[in-house]
Amino acid sequence: MRGRLGLALFAVLAFAGSAHAATPATQDYDRILDAVVARYRLPGIALGVIEHGQVVYVATRGETVAGSGQPITPHTLFKIASNSKAMTTALLGRLVDQGRLRWDDPVTKYLPDFQMHDSWVTRNMRVADLLTHSSGLPEGGGDLMLWPEPNAFTRADIVHGLRYIQPGYSFRAKYQYDNLLYVVAGEVAAAAGGAPYETLMHRELFQPLGLSRCQVGAWNRDAVGDVAEPHSREGGRNVPMREDGPAIPAIASAPAGGIRCDLDDMLAWARNWLAPTPAQLEWLSAEQRRVLQSPHMLIPVSAQRREWDRSHVMAYGYGWRMADADGHWTVWHTGTLGGMYSELMLLPDMQSGFVFMINGEAEDARSVLGEVLLKHFTAPDDTRGVAWYADALERAHRQATARAAAPDISAATPVAPAALAAWTGRYRDPWLGELALCPRGGRVHFAVAKSPKLSGEVLRLGRRELVRWSDRSVAPDAWLDFHPAQAGQAATLTMAKLDPLGDFSSDYEDLHFVRTGDCP
Repeated sequence: MRGRLGLALFAVLAFAGSAHAATPATQDYDRILDAVVARYRLPGIALGVIEHGQVVYVATRGETVAGSGQPITPHTLFKIASNSKAMTTALLGRLVDQGRLRWDDPVTKYLPDFQMHDSWVTRNMRVADLLTHSSGLPEGGGDLMLWPEPNAFTRADIVHGLRYIQPGYSFRAKYQYDNLLYVVAGEVAAAAGGAPYETLMHRELFQPLGLSRCQVGAWNRDAVGDVAEPHSREGGRNVPMREDGPAIPAIASAPAGGIRCDLDDMLAWARNWLAPTPAQLEWLSAEQRRVLQSPHMLIPVSAQRREWDRSHVMAYGYGWRMADADGHWTVWHTGTLGGMYSELMLLPDMQSGFVFMINGEAEDARSVLGEVLLKHFTAPDDTRGVAWYADALERAHRQATARAAAPDISAATPVAPAALAAWTGRYRDPWLGELALCPRGGRVHFAVAKSPKLSGEVLRLGRRELVRWSDRSVAPDAWLDFHPAQAGQAATLTMAKLDPLGDFSSDYEDLHFVRTGDCP
């Protein structure tokens, strides 16, 4: 029931944002929120703040779809992306409490066909190892089986494909963020719990915690209602991208990043960690709560974090990041998914925190808003506001771009089929699958069979070929490097990001296509 957080908090909203009593605290949060919205021209955002275990601030700005006139409300569903990971690990914790699972069980106990590239790693991979980003998978390894959506990869495809992804480092040696093993963790939960992941998530988490709006699996957009759509920035405008149809399908990536929730439910989820009731402590034991939010793998502390937060240590638990900030312990996670950004921050010793969700391209906006809200708790005398942090990020971006700028492809020209005749044909990568690099309409077209958005035209820039994706929400574009047949081996094709600073989930560098035949 929505009354659990106080019906008065969630009054009917005006278009500009939610109504709340004007107090010094709410005025301060309003000022921060409005400054971020103005600086980054966000299409829509929902923000909630908890102090000493109680929700003290709820506000929204903008629209579910830019130009629609439909306001964001505290009941608007957003994609929470990787904030889904903590829900997946809580589900596993429930199964541990129920005696159906142990953290140190081998993964093969539940998934006999599970294989990593190295057989020793396969034998020694525990359930816990799926959750700490220390498996040996390169950063973002295999993410092209998850995104861009929609695609035809199943969870069985993902489990099978892992054996072909070469490690980037030694097992348990360091932190490198991955998503595929959270998909595997969802399959472990399904095997241990005796039901599909989506069924277990509703039964073991959403229902007992009263998260009545959270969605996972297949559902109907119009029946549920009030759904935020992602946006990109084009020509200084917020433009809807990858909008949902009426029937929203189940997706393979759900355990890693496929859950949607509203602000109401995300605040209830946060309070479950900050100030659990006796019933919630029965739902998940104190022991499992401690395990989930304890450091299990160290994360390097960035220079920015040392400067901004005086952090000395950063680590990953099971589905949570954690660090000291200005002498206070923080536990949090972020979510990023094609035009949707979110952050959930907990300060357990204060029983305080905040959560916000944005339906636009908002990496910097998330960093700035999260930092200024954090300072409200950890360094209330800090005078650096939204403008200071935003300017600092812009300077850092300019410096990074100067060191590794993406090439200008405005001068790139389409490649004629005759000029690429030696390389056109059908190719196959062992985990991404079939690729057609074939003439079409007087041009050369690149198309991955199971991922329709990985489709585009081949261009030449200088002496190199690249693929420019037809769907411009797919980024970055990619270099194509052809390698001739040698010693009885077929010709091969490798890829690389055109923008060296591009998102790690575009893991083109992990692909190795082998030519299998001619074009049809």
